[in-house]
Parts: sequence; structure tokens; C-alpha cells
Amino acid sequence: MGEGLLVAAVVLAGIAAVAAVVALVKVSRAAASVPLGSDAHSAGEVSAMLERQFAQSRELQRADLERASAGVEALSEQMAQLRAQTARSLETVRADNAECLERVRQDTARSMEAVRSTVDEKLGRTLGERLEQSFSRVDERLSRVDRGLGEMQGLAAGVGDLKRVLSNVKTRGIMGEVQLGAILREVLAPGQYAQNVATRPGSSERVEFAVRIPADDGSAVWLPIDAKFPGDAYEHLREAQDAGDAAAVEAAWKTLELRLRGEAKDINAKYVAPPATTTFGILFLPFEGLYAEVVSRPGLLERLQRESHVTVAGPSTMAALLSGLEMSFQAVAIRRRADEIQTVLAEVKTEFGKYGEELERVRRQLATASKTLDALAGTRTRAMDKVLACVTLPGNGEETDALRSSPATSEKPARPARTGAHFAE
Repeated sequence: MGEGLLVAAVVLAGIAAVAAVVALVKVSRAAASVPLGSDAHSAGEVSAMLERQFAQSRELQRADLERASAGVEALSEQMAQLRAQTARSLETVRADNAECLERVRQDTARSMEAVRSTVDEKLGRTLGERLEQSFSRVDERLSRVDRGLGEMQGLAAGVGDLKRVLSNVKTRGIMGEVQLGAILREVLAPGQYAQNVATRPGSSERVEFAVRIPADDGSAVWLPIDAKFPGDAYEHLREAQDAGDAAAVEAAWKTLELRLRGEAKDINAKYVAPPATTTFGILFLPFEGLYAEVVSRPGLLERLQRESHVTVAGPSTMAALLSGLEMSFQAVAIRRRADEIQTVLAEVKTEFGKYGEELERVRRQLATASKTLDALAGTRTRAMDKVLACVTLPGNGEETDALRSSPATSEKPARPARTGAHFAE
């Protein structure tokens, strides 16, 4: 506040100095306007005029300073009042702010306490629910893991059993035979195939399964099917492929190919004997992986068919082949049924001709009987009427009329006794 008053005083002093300078400038202009050589004025007059002007300027400056001092004093008083008023206002505002801040602090504390309690309650409840759900999920997953471990143990035991089965040649053959039998039972009817059949006449060699294919003359032709599983050669091939050894893969392929060719020749020599059987046999491979490897070998299937007349089939192709045979069986059955129906229709046609002849004979006989009946009903009836025309009632005519007019006799006429005389007449 003191610095403001000092600035105001300096401003007023500057204003007075400026006013004095302005007055001096006016005096100097007035002096300059007076000619130097004039007789009406003298140097003393000019000096007196300048002194008067300076005196007036000083008076004016003093008056201005007094007014400025008075203004400064008034301004100082106003500033003091304003400072006091501002101090009171600030004190009031400070007190109000303090009171409001206290209320805000108390409200905030209460709100924070309510929020804290609510948050604690919800957090505790949510945390408990989440923990319970988490523990339940963990428990469920642990139970699943336990069941999975049990299943894995059972699977491991089953894999061990399967390895033991596949390591034995006899059990491998039995497994292939069981799988082939299941496919046959699923696709064909029991009468359409047989098990352990001696397909070659005069031979004791029996094939595992044979499909009965009906011929046109009513007989049956056997289609021999034998299951083979060269598991050791296939296992060596898989190991060589996993190791990435090209030479070992080729050697395993040669071994597998020799085994398959030997099995095909064995099937052809033991079970294929046309016309009792078909001209080819089927070598069944019980695993799709093995069948896929055989199919992927270029020229192997064609070579087996050309050399040994044997077709290789896997589980899926065997089911498709048997389905095709089933359709052909149905076609043959339909053709046989059509032949039977045609035979029956021919017999019906013959019998229908005989039936027409018999019906014509019956018609002629009925016509003869009708003529005889007409003759009997006409000629003989007229003859009997002539004989009975002369027959009359006993008594004269009046009695007869009386009897006819009597109500009793009209209702119940008396039957006269016929005597021998009447018949004599």
C-alpha cells in the first residue's frame, strides 16, 4: 500500500513539473514575440513579467502540490479503509472457507467411510465368491486330470496289450480276421458269405471268408477273401520313414513288397480255382495306414493283379466293395423274382385258356337245360291243363252257386272227397 502512495506522489510531482515547464515555455514564447528594438517595452518590464510568470507558476505549482497532497491523503484514507474492509472480508471469507472446508472434510470423511465399508463388503463378498468359484473350478479340473490320468493309464495298458498282440504273428492274423468278419457281418446277410470255406475242389485248404456270388443257373461261385497283416515289415518301414533314412526306407519297401507278393501268390495257389471260384481273390489289410502305403507304391497293385490275380483292399475299400456286391445280389434276386413271376404268368395264361373252354362248355350245357325247362314248362303244363279241365265239384250247379255265395264257404270252401267214381268219370 505504501509503495502505491509513493507512486501516486511521484506522478503528481511529475504533473506539477510538467505544468511549470509549460508555463516557462509560454513565457519564453511571449518574450520572443516582443521585438528587440521596441521603445514600448524595456528589459526591466520583461524581467518583471518573467518574475510574475514564475511567481504565478510557483503558485500554480504549490496549489497543484497541495491539491495533490490532499488527493494523496484522501487516497491514503480510502486505501486504509479499503485495506481494513479487505482485511475484514478476507477474515470473513477465511472463516467461511474454514467452516466449509470443515463441513466438506466431515462429509468427505463420512462418504469415504461409507464407501470404504461398501467396498469392503462387496470386495469381501466378491472375493469370497471368486475364491469359491476358483476352488470349484480347480477341484473340477483336478478331478478331470485324475480321470484323464486313469484313462491314460488304461490307454497305456491297452497300448501295451496291443503291442504284445501285434508282436505275435498269429494274434496279428486273428485280429485281421476278426476285423474282416465284423465288416462282412455289417454289410452282408448271413447267407451271402461263409467262414472257413474250401473253395478249391478236392483241396483241404480253407480260406478265412468267402462271399457266395449267385450264378444265372442257380448255383453259387465263391469269392475268397483272406486277411493278412505284415506287421513287422510295416513297422520297419515306419521307423525308417521317421528316421528319414532313404536307404532304410527303400530296403523296408522291398521287404514289404516281397511279403505282399508272397501272400498274393499263396492266396491264388490255395483258394482261386475257376469256375468254382471267381477269377481273382482279395487280400485284406486290416489297417488304413498300411493300405495307404501300399496304394502309394507305384505299380504295386497292378503287379499283384497281373501276377497273382489278387486285389488288395483296406477296411474302407472292403466295405465299399461289399456294398457293391450287395447291390448286385439284390439285382440278381430281382431278376430271379421277375423270372418266377413271368413263369407264373405263363401258367396263368395257359390255365385261363382252359378256363375259357370249360366256361364255354358250361354255357352250352346251361342252354340245353334251359331249352328242356322251357319244353317242360310249356308243353307238359298245357297237357296237364287239358286233363284237369273236365274235373267238376260234387252236386248241381245251384248248390255250387249257393256254396259260392255263402260267406262261410267263400272264406273256407269245403274240400270234397274224391271217390273212385270221380276218377272213373
